[in-house]
Parts: sequence; C-alpha cells; structure tokens
Amino acid sequence: MRSAYGVETVRAAERALMARLPEGTLMQRAAAGLAAASAELLGRVYGARVVLLVGSGDNGGDALYAGARLARRGASVAAVLLNPDRVHRGGLASLRAAGGRVSADPRADLAGAALVMDGITGIGGRGGLRPEAAELARAARESGAALVAVDLPSGVDADTGEVPGEAVRADATVTFGTYKPGLLVDPGREYAGAVRLVEIGLELPPQEAVLCAPQYADIARLLPRPVAESDKYRRGVVGVVAGSARYPGAAVLAVAGALHGGAGAVRYVGPAADAVIARFPETLVSAGPPEKAGRVQSWVVGPGIGENPEAVAEVLRAEVPVLVDADGLRFAGEATLRARRAPTVLTPHAGEAAALLGTSRDEVESARLTAVRELAARYGATALLKGSTTLVAAPGGGPVRVNPTGTPWLATAGSGDVLSGLTGSLLAAGLDGPDAAMSGAYLHGLAGRFAARGGPARAFEVAEALAEAWRDVRDG
Repeated sequence: MRSAYGVETVRAAERALMARLPEGTLMQRAAAGLAAASAELLGRVYGARVVLLVGSGDNGGDALYAGARLARRGASVAAVLLNPDRVHRGGLASLRAAGGRVSADPRADLAGAALVMDGITGIGGRGGLRPEAAELARAARESGAALVAVDLPSGVDADTGEVPGEAVRADATVTFGTYKPGLLVDPGREYAGAVRLVEIGLELPPQEAVLCAPQYADIARLLPRPVAESDKYRRGVVGVVAGSARYPGAAVLAVAGALHGGAGAVRYVGPAADAVIARFPETLVSAGPPEKAGRVQSWVVGPGIGENPEAVAEVLRAEVPVLVDADGLRFAGEATLRARRAPTVLTPHAGEAAALLGTSRDEVESARLTAVRELAARYGATALLKGSTTLVAAPGGGPVRVNPTGTPWLATAGSGDVLSGLTGSLLAAGLDGPDAAMSGAYLHGLAGRFAARGGPARAFEVAEALAEAWRDVRDG
C-alpha cells in the first residue's frame, strides 16, 4: 500500500529526524535522489544544459544542491533566482563551487535547456504561481526541456491536489520521504507526471496517513476464492435492479459485471429480463418486486432504471449490503441512507456527486478529495467517486483510498454499470463497503487496460476482461 501524508505530519517527521542528524543531512539526501533521477532523465549528463528555477524555500535549496551534483558531472547548470535576497545560501555556494552560475538571461537559458528543475515553491505553497513564476513556468514548458518538479509541482496544493491558479506542469516529480496527497489525486496528479519517491528516513505513523493507494498484493489479499465446499451462496448471490424499456443495456452490463466479477449467482429484477437472459441464460430473473426475487447477499440498484423510486426504496429497506448507482442516486434520500444498518456504497460520477452535495460539477472535479469525504460523511455510506481519479471514502473517516489503475478509454457508455455489478459481487462475497469499492475499482481499471490495449474498448469488453484482471492480480 502506498500511503500519502499531509503537510503538517511530514513537517513534524522532518523536524524529528533533523534533530537527530548533522545539519544539512536531510537536504543532502533529497538532493542526491533528485540529482540521480534527473541524470536518468537526461541520459547523458556531461554537456547537458540544466536550468534551476529556485524559490526561497527548502525546495530551492534541494534544487541548488542537486544542480551542484549535476555540475560536478559535467552539466552546464544555471540557476534562476526568483528571490535572490532569500535564496538558500549554502545551496547557492555549493552550485557556484561546482561550476554552476546564476542566470543573467533566464529566457535564453530556458530556450536551450535539456532539463528544467522546478524548485519554486514547496509543500507549504498555497494558491497559484505569482506572475513572474508563472511566466517562467510557461517558458520552461515551451522550451521542450524535460521538466522535473522538486517534491511537488509548484502551484499544486500538497494536501488536496487542487490547482487554484497557474501551476507547473511537470514531466516527472521527485518527491521525498513519502507521497503527498496532491500527487495522487487529480487535478494535481495530472500536473505531477511520473512520480518517483526518494526515501530520506522519515518515520511516519501509519494511522496518520490521509490517502492510500493499493497495490497488487493488497487487492489479492481481499479477493474471495472458492473452496471445495463453496456453493453459490458461499460465493455470493447478487440481486440487480437495473434497466428499463429505454435502457435495457444497463441491466445487461450490470449483470455482466456481477457474473464476471465472481458472483455465485445473479438474480435480476426489472423489465429487461429478455435481454439479460439472451446474453446470460444462467441469470435468475424475476418480474419483481425485489423482495420476492429470492435470497440475495447484496443488491445493486440504479443503472438505467429511469423513474422508479419505489424499487430504490424497497431495496434500501433490505438488511443486506446495497450499492446505489446512476438513477438510483436521485431517489436515495439522505435520511433513508443514514438510517440503514447494513453497508451502503454510493458510486456517483462528478455530476451526480454535485447533485448530491448541492454544488457544481466543476467544484467537485477541482476538489475531488474534499467532495468524496463530504459524500461519505453526509450520507453515512461508503462513497466511490468515479472519474479521472477514482476515490473511495469510508463513512467513519480514515484514509481515503485512491485507485491507481484505469485508462481514459474507460470513459465510455456502460462502463459504470459494469463497475456496479462487479462491486456488488464483492459485497455479496463478504467484503465490507470500502474494501469492495476499492477492489472493484482496481479490477475494473485493470480490465479497462486489458480490454483497450491502447485503443477504444466497449463496456462489455471491459466486463469480459475482468477474469484476466482477476488472474493478473492473483498471480501478480
């Protein structure tokens, strides 16, 4: 599990470590890792032209010391000092001693650079870049040089990933000690490029992590596996209330997600039974109502149901886990959700989340971490916020989980219906809300990659790729 920590926790850990180390050791560790990563990007350091954008904080010092290391290996290094009176004196002296210089013509130096290092602001920066820094950041991007951010792209909020103004858009970010939430959550993640973690010896308490990104082993531990005594109920029976005369395909795709996601059986309730049976003859269909469909261990309600508040209300009265998606979100009232005793998972996209929170889609997309936390707290349910970064928040708080898999090709009609069925199958198998939501998002993202393989993929192809994703995680 990759964990990310807030600014105050990181600073406290840095202070504790610096108190035990000789002065300057921590910065030298960071600079060594930054110089090594930059050298890898350059390929050939000797003769390469490197420009440092140096602010007044420790990030500026890291850049200067890293620049000195590159200069000693034969790079031509120029430092652009945004605040000469507050520059890190030791770093500047080290750069000069190694043969580096202070830039007299930043635009000319940037125009010929092979690599630009962004040390303008650090993790404590707030708001967008100031005009002079923004102009330099634009010139750096226009130069065609590789742009490496020091710890965090300047202008990105470290704690939230929000980008309130102009920011550096890096090709790579070298971060120190731990991941910062803003590197893993959009829009900040998009500005960070490829992220490389340099360990510097920080001791961070696991319980204080604010964000975590699972890896293969974390998901593999959660995935249910049948044993010799398994039957369909031990594997999990999912009830699906989805589809309508207008949207029968939503029912087919939700059932596909559940069946390909490991369910022992699927009970379908709704008007699209003929379409479902035609594709999946093993499905157990019912004309309804849901309570008469038979025994289930979870319900999925909402994809493509249109105007059917009665079905949503009935499913929410069930004493089994329920996933609510799409149209179902319009009819699942706050009081009803908070009164439920069994686990509930909500899976809105940004527009649906905005409606649930009474805000705009733009506000949700610009502050995704805040939005998913608020959804979980307000509705007393696990919230899975879909989008460029899929986030999962538990109703009781704790670290938000961020899904590291996926592909933009998943932005296709019906993809969310597959995710709903898949996650419903994991709920039926006994996973709790946050684990089912995160595992579902992870497998769905992998399946999207496998189905697309660099090109367009249909939602049904994503469902069919779930078994491959499952095997990949299990064997990974």
